[in-house]
This record gives sequence, structure tokens and C-alpha cells, in this order.
Amino acid sequence: MVSENAPAAAPATAPTAVDHNPADEFQWLEDIYGSEQLSWVAEQNARTDEMLESGGYEDLERSVLEVLDSNDRIPMVTKRGDFYYNFWRDEVNPRGLWRRTTWESYQSPEPEWEVLLDVDRLAREEETEWVFAGASLLRPDYTRALLFLSPDGGDAKAVREFDVESRSFVDGGFNLPSAKTNVSWVDRDTIYVGTDFGPGSMTTSSYPRTDRRLRRGQSLDEAELVFEVEQDHMMAILVRDLTPGYERDVAIDIVDFYNRRNYVMVDGGWQHIDVPDDVNVDLHRNWLLFRPQTEWHLEGRTYPPGSLLAAGLDDFLAGERNLTVLFTGDEHTALQSWSWTADHLLLNLLQDVSSAIRVLTPGENDWDEVELDTAPPLHAVDAFAVDDEDSEAGNDYWLVVSGYLTPTTLSRGSVGGTATEVKASPSYFNTGDYVVEQHFATSRDGTRVPYFQVSGKDLELDGSNPTLLSGYGGFQIPRTPAYSGATGRTWLQRRTEPDSDGRSRGGVYVVANIRGGGEYGPAWHRAALQENRHRAYEDFAAVAEDLIDRDVTSRNHLGCEGRSNGGLLVGNMLTHYPHLFGAVSCGVPLLDMRRYTKLSAGYSWIAEYGDPDDEEQWQFISTFSPYHNLHDGVDYPSVYIYTATSDDRVGPVQARKMAGRMESMGIANVWFYESMEGGHAGAADNRQAARLHTSSHEFLWKATTGQL
Repeated sequence: MVSENAPAAAPATAPTAVDHNPADEFQWLEDIYGSEQLSWVAEQNARTDEMLESGGYEDLERSVLEVLDSNDRIPMVTKRGDFYYNFWRDEVNPRGLWRRTTWESYQSPEPEWEVLLDVDRLAREEETEWVFAGASLLRPDYTRALLFLSPDGGDAKAVREFDVESRSFVDGGFNLPSAKTNVSWVDRDTIYVGTDFGPGSMTTSSYPRTDRRLRRGQSLDEAELVFEVEQDHMMAILVRDLTPGYERDVAIDIVDFYNRRNYVMVDGGWQHIDVPDDVNVDLHRNWLLFRPQTEWHLEGRTYPPGSLLAAGLDDFLAGERNLTVLFTGDEHTALQSWSWTADHLLLNLLQDVSSAIRVLTPGENDWDEVELDTAPPLHAVDAFAVDDEDSEAGNDYWLVVSGYLTPTTLSRGSVGGTATEVKASPSYFNTGDYVVEQHFATSRDGTRVPYFQVSGKDLELDGSNPTLLSGYGGFQIPRTPAYSGATGRTWLQRRTEPDSDGRSRGGVYVVANIRGGGEYGPAWHRAALQENRHRAYEDFAAVAEDLIDRDVTSRNHLGCEGRSNGGLLVGNMLTHYPHLFGAVSCGVPLLDMRRYTKLSAGYSWIAEYGDPDDEEQWQFISTFSPYHNLHDGVDYPSVYIYTATSDDRVGPVQARKMAGRMESMGIANVWFYESMEGGHAGAADNRQAARLHTSSHEFLWKATTGQL
């Protein structure tokens, strides 16, 4: 007799390829703004709203919005000159305020903020639902800024010049129409611009392929060409480095997500920084840092992937190849990020997905290294410079600490001293009732896969706990511990109805650190690229199986969620591992891998997934294309697929087509929702973000507790 907790037998090998030219009866849904298509979306939304908003949904969403709008949140800041800048949204200012304050004021319980731009007011005045997307201030006086404003939350943004002192847009200033644009200040009257200049100016990936010099008073068609890349490359980037004493032009030819060519302007011409395309290059003052993605063989030495190497810029450009090894990973430790202070280099490391921080100091002949002893186990700790150009505080650093049950704290310290807490977020649920554990599952090929489990201290291992398994597994992005008051309220502290013994179940929250991510460096990522993509899905399934084997949960009580590439992940759980899950929440997803390169920015991800127009590559891509792996007669879990009309990165059409095909096949419990705004984030303000979060967890809760 097979118990309820045991998974059905999994397939013994990777899935086989499907037809090379499959029929696509739902391609008509690719017309994003067609009236018939939007009518279909409206009908789907109404049906999903009816399902979600029964019972106490509104109160739950309101409690999430309370967290997102809370005035007790930490207003994270960026130091520019004498001021500390912040962007803030709350109940009164849903579109947000761009504002600044002084250090003295910031340290107080209630800082006094100077509001520079009220985005809600701007939206009302211009009758456009602007979404603030950042600002670039001009050094060294920081009195002018280029503001990025999206009309719908998508990646396409307008760029406008702003006078910080008068708190107003510059009359006759730089004003670029909405497009996928990158800009850089050159001087007060000149900028470098990469944007849509017309036919031939954008890459196949939908990003700028040319960068031009635009002077004040010129129109875009008068801008002078400075740098360009091939059309099938991903993007061209051109910036003026305005670091005092190190002013220079730097250009980057981003070939794809993992290959790029870096150039420095020398004597009026571009000089290539001569390294393999898959070696990441970081230029800081007179230093070059290199991070290989694969083994780098150079003059008789081999540098492993994920290591960090240093050289002097002038020496390297002159042909010297004496590299200093600053970091080499091991089977437990990987480099996550780094940051320069005036005299030191901060390395943020992951050791079995817990943080560690090292401080490196260049000397005359070598680099000194010390550990920054501030990282508790099973937490994420990030250290980064406050302002390396500050004459008095150039070696100061911010320290941000967060954990699944540890609300975020912000401290400030100086290298060689101690860090002092500046701000702390309150807790939005009773964290004392829960515990964080790390476990390791064994994947099909024997690889140990870590995962975090957050659950009540009174957890009973009898397979009846509603469990949410989350993952991503792509683009070398790690999933590290993070506090979420919203998840605490919508999942952890929720309780099922009491059973016959008077017991009720709280939710269990699990995060899987599968291959494809960056938890163990480039090798962990590359292990699940292209033809090896199935390894990421086998890892995730192994975690699900481990949860079931340990009697944390069972198929009917286990749900999974993922967004974007994570949406592709859970789409494959739906189609290849339906026996493991009772519910799947699939957000802003890739699902049609046959046509993904022709939709929105999909062409830029060929390095990750492969090229479906290459017949040999389609043979393996087709095995992880959920849209093409749906079959009649399968007991599929309940599924919620959500997206955004304004998403110009992945686009809404893949989600539409998947939902349409599943419904046409008569598959039960398929729910679809499409927000009009928000872009790839799916939300343009806190209210939309609350709706997005709550709807996903409400669906999963209902499905894993037998309420659907």
C-alpha cells in the first residue's frame, strides 16, 4: 500500500524532445493590445478575482499593504555629496517621493526630508501614471540629475534633466522619449545616450546597439556616433567615468549575458582590455579586477572560475600580465559581490548560502586580508561603501543584515573600527514562534542541494503541513535569506481550520538553492545551462521529494512558486513533476521556449537557454518548454499564472498562451490574472505589490488546504 506522503515514481531520465515544429493554436494571443485579446484577459481576470476574493482575502491583502506602507520601514539611502537620497512610497504617496536629508537628520528617529520630486503630483499634472525608475546625479556638485520615468512600470523609460537646487525640470534641458535607454553624464552640457535612434539602432534583443554624444540643444538625430556593436549582440554601453583624477570614457560591448568586451578610450581610440569575453572586468581608479566565469589560462597559469584577480590598469594596458589572486572559492564558498572604499576592498562571500565578509587592503607588495566578524549563520549580510570619495568618511561602509526571522537592520562602520546600528525594521509577525533550518537534498546525479526551511517550533512531521517551496535557479542569481513581513503574515502565521483533534496547521516556507543560481559561484550556474537545464529542475524536485520523505508535507499540501525564470522552473514542475505538487503559482513566466527569442527581450537569453531556431538545440530546449509538454490524461496540480500587460522584458503572451492551452485541454483549476501596469515587476506601487503577493499566497493556501 502506498501512503499519501510518498511521491509517485519519477521519470528515470531527462524528458525526451517534442516535435520540432509544433502547432501553436494560441499564437493569436501574442497581439498584446488587441481588443479581442484584452477582452479574453478581462474575462480571465474576473473569474480569478471571484476565486481569490472570497472569505477573508481583503483583510489579508490589507495586512500586506500595511507592511509595505509602514512608516517604520528603513528608508535606505545613497550618499551623494553632502546629502543622503531616498525614494519612498507609502499610503499617502503611492507613486512615491524622491527626497534627501543630511546625515545628522537621518540618524534621528524622524528625519527631516527635503522632497525633490512628488511623483504622484507629476502623474496628476501630466495625466501619465509615471513610475520612478532612478536618478543619475552629475558629479562633483550633484546639482543636476537625469531622472528615469517609466509610463507603465516597464523597462522603457523617459529621461529628463532635473535641477536639484530648484527642484524642477530644466527648461530646455535633456528630454528623451520613452525607450529602452541608457545614459551617462559627460559634463554639464553633454551626455552619452544609447536609445532607439530609428531603424538599425537597436539590437535583436531590443536594447541599444549604438551610443552617441548628445550636446545641449541638439536633437537626437544630430547626436554624434561614438560606439556601436553588432546587431545580434545584446547591448552597447558607454559611460564617462567622472571619478576625480581618473576621468575617462569606458565602453562595453555586451555580447550576451555572460560575455562582454570592455574598452577604454586611450589617445582618441578604443583600447580593448584584452581578456576572454567571459572574464568579468571591473575598473576602479587605477585598479582592474577580473572574475573568470570559466577556467582562464594565462601565461602558464590557470585561474579558476569564480576567483577574483587584480592588476594595475596602466600596467595591464601596457602588456604586463602579473595578476594578484584576491579570492579563490571552494566547494562551500563563493564570491557574491564586492565594493571599494577609499583604501579597502570589501568582499561579500557566501559559505553554504550564509554570508561572510572579508576586507582586503592593497599594500606595496601584497594585499592584507581580515574577516569582518559581523555575519551570523543562516543570514544575509551585505557590506558596501558609503562614499569612497568622501575626504573624511571614505572608508565608511554600510552593513545590511537580514534573515528569515530577523528584521532588517542598517548599520554604519569604518574599516578598522566597529559598526553602529543606524536603523532597524520592526517585526510584522511573531518571529519567536518559528525556527530556521538548513537541509540538503540529494539530486538525481548525486549533487547535494541546500535549502532553507522556516516553520513553527511545534511542527509535526506527519505530512499534513501546508508548505510553500520557492526557487529561481538561473542567471547566476543566488537566493539568500531575507526577512519578509508580508510572507510572515500571508503564509507562516496563517492557520488551517482545527482538525478532529483540535490542532491547526501553520504554513511552512522553503527556499531551494538549486543549480543555475549563484549560490556556489559560476560553476553552480553553468551546471544548469542550455542542454543541462534539466539539472535545475531535478534539484528542485529533489527538494520537494526530501520534504515529502521527511514528512514535512505531502503532495496535496505542497505548493511551489516562482517568477520570471522561476516561472519557467515551476512551469516544468507542473509538466514534468505533477506527482509532487498540489499547486503551482507561476509569475511573469517564460513558458513557450519555441518562440521566446521572438518575444520581448527573449533573444538576449540564448546564452542561458539555447537557440530554438537551431534544430539541434531545439531538441533539448523542447524538453523544458512547458507550453509544449502538456499532455492529456495527466493529473495536473492547480495552477495560478499571472503576468502584466506592460511587461516589456518577458511579456504577457507566454502566460496567456499557457493558460489558454491548459483550459482548452479541459485541465481543471487553471487560473490566470494579468495586471495592466507594473512591467516585469508586476506592480507599479505598493497596493499593486500587495495584490500580487497576496493573490499568489491566497491561491497556494487554498489549494494546499483543500479549499479549491
